[in-house]
Amino acid sequence: KLPTPSEGVQVSRGLVHEFNTSVPLFLRYGIFERCRELVEAGFDVRQPDKENVTLLHWAAINNRIDLVKYYISKGGVVDQLGGDLNSTPLHWATRQGHLSMVVQLMKYGADPSLIDGEGCSCVHLAAQFGHTSIVAYLIAKGQDVDMMDQNGMTPLMWAAYRTHSVDPTRLLLTFNVSVNLGDKYHKNTALHWAVLAGNTTVISLVFHFCHLLPNLHVSDQFNLHFLCLPQYFVFSFNLFLHHSTIFLCLLSSLLLFFLLPSPFCLLSLLLLQEFRQKVMLATPFLVIWLVGFIADLDIDSWLIKGLMYAGVWVTSWKSDPGIIKASEEQKKKTIVELAETGSLDLSIFCSTCLIRKPIRSKHCAVCNRCIAKFDHHCPWVGNCVGSGNHRYFMGYLFFLLCMICWMIYGCICYWRIHCATSYAKDGFWLYLTQIASCSPWMFWMFLNSIFHFMWVAVLIMCQLYQIAALGITTNERMNARRYKHFKVTATSIESPFNHGCIRNLIDFFEIRCCGLIRPVAVDWTTQYTIEYDQTSGSGYQLV
Repeated sequence: KLPTPSEGVQVSRGLVHEFNTSVPLFLRYGIFERCRELVEAGFDVRQPDKENVTLLHWAAINNRIDLVKYYISKGGVVDQLGGDLNSTPLHWATRQGHLSMVVQLMKYGADPSLIDGEGCSCVHLAAQFGHTSIVAYLIAKGQDVDMMDQNGMTPLMWAAYRTHSVDPTRLLLTFNVSVNLGDKYHKNTALHWAVLAGNTTVISLVFHFCHLLPNLHVSDQFNLHFLCLPQYFVFSFNLFLHHSTIFLCLLSSLLLFFLLPSPFCLLSLLLLQEFRQKVMLATPFLVIWLVGFIADLDIDSWLIKGLMYAGVWVTSWKSDPGIIKASEEQKKKTIVELAETGSLDLSIFCSTCLIRKPIRSKHCAVCNRCIAKFDHHCPWVGNCVGSGNHRYFMGYLFFLLCMICWMIYGCICYWRIHCATSYAKDGFWLYLTQIASCSPWMFWMFLNSIFHFMWVAVLIMCQLYQIAALGITTNERMNARRYKHFKVTATSIESPFNHGCIRNLIDFFEIRCCGLIRPVAVDWTTQYTIEYDQTSGSGYQLV
């Protein structure tokens, strides 16, 4: 039964009285009709309850955007202070991680630089509670990334001290935060606060961005704690490797033979990703030369062969794999647009590169870059394989396979001409001994060629199968279940980018023939959906 007008007034007055004495449940849960009934009864939306909390605070903490709009239309003050911490509704929304509410309140003019009772602004709260998307939005809207709160702490210091995950620390570091800045009272840097909190994840991140050794100035107990960290021993060596050339890589690989038993070298291999990568790049050159040099000292043509191969290798190493680039202003504009459309999700936003990730792209943890149409990171060329260099990588594999076959054929011809061998008369084992003693270098190169032929052949066949038959990349094949646009069953993967074997090959290798065959050109660095122009050169529409 609905109440009469007079009865409705009595009910509404009762709600006002209830609000003044305690907090009704419908306010906590944000029931719109009941809240509107309270306001229409004459209650001032700016009036706090006995806990000094306004209606706007309760709407903000519950992420009720409809109520916020209604309260502000009725005279609500967007930056009204309230609660035990004397915070604004924006502070309450930030603590809870409600990005949509933060966006809405700032559209109504909420000031994120205001401090609460603990001396923290909104960006400091977002960093403390690990709300990466809110940190990104606030900085993109103009908040200083090195802003200090009343305690002299920056967002990076709070993230290092309170948040035991890569974000938002990684995001703040990408915004060129000052890693060597100390707080106002203890003079501790973010690295000091991470050590005090035992935050090993953040310690590793900050080390990559530090340009100076940390100033150990606090208590002896802290000094001992910091010096016991394995990263400290290899930090200087990491700085040395950062700008080293391939020749220094070769030297570092050679030193492994002498330093491998030492704790310093073992820690470098375990903790420094860049050191491991460069050793991996240099070791094949060193091992092939060293074994061949010791076995056959009178052969020096390895130098010419090595230089020829190095030329091809450097070409693959230095080619652009399809790096997704954006200016500082473009990055901030992207963050604001994604946040205000409710799309600032880490699944489509890279918190390291600060860009919206195009479809088929992936952030490479080794290169620390987002690569368009990412296939894989190849340690043997020291580069990612993506939309910019994938077909060149396939050409590299093809010619590498041809060179290996040529090398195997050359070894056999050499033994026929220069070695007194007879496989038919002496048998396999004696023949093997004869060719090994005839030219140890050639025998060693033959074994290397056979070994590399096997894995290169498997790799090129796997790549061709994925390109022609499946229309996917290596990354997509391994992580197909993570992507919504793939239909994965127990036996197959259905890709929206698969347009048939012939069409796939034409598009991949960009084959053209007198206007009869034309590839579909797609800029994967700016393609964000699976819908694109698939009209082929022969005049029919691909489906």
